[in-house]
Amino acid sequence: MITMEDIVRDGHPTLRKAAAEVSLPASDEDKQILRELLEYVKNSQNPEIAEKHKLRPGIGLAAPQINVSKRMIAVHIQDEKGTLYSYALFNPKIISHSVEKSYLQSGEGCLSVDEAIPGFVPRHARVTLKGYNEKGEEVKLRLKGLPAICFQHEIDHLNGIMFYDYINKQEPFKPIEGAIAIER
Repeated sequence: MITMEDIVRDGHPTLRKAAAEVSLPASDEDKQILRELLEYVKNSQNPEIAEKHKLRPGIGLAAPQINVSKRMIAVHIQDEKGTLYSYALFNPKIISHSVEKSYLQSGEGCLSVDEAIPGFVPRHARVTLKGYNEKGEEVKLRLKGLPAICFQHEIDHLNGIMFYDYINKQEPFKPIEGAIAIER
């Protein structure tokens, strides 16, 4: 089981490296890591388990965050309508996105970043992505709102990008022109 001790923190070199593609069909070891990433996110949202194991709540986790430089992510999140997006994917890739932007009004956080970094993080309002589940089946998702932001955040981890890289350093809360503000 992944705990906060397994999650590497900001400044760790793996967080800034482009992660390697996972060879498919995936090895048993890679499948196990993928399952554990999703298990952490689910456990972190369960108040009893989170408290018992001192887990910080999260909605997504990428393999580089546990010092595994491979293209694997897990997301467990509901959209504003209550639709659950619970996916653990190998080699996720954004295949198309909107020109229109969106951002989280409260800003973004990250399990690898211990302090709050205030500011708006511009993201694509809508994305279509492709990846592969544990069984090696192709998964294609069309996302908007909070799920779209979450998947973009996790895929960025696979490319060595941190959410705060996008924040306007001079004016962190400068309105993003024409962007949709999303409340969490």
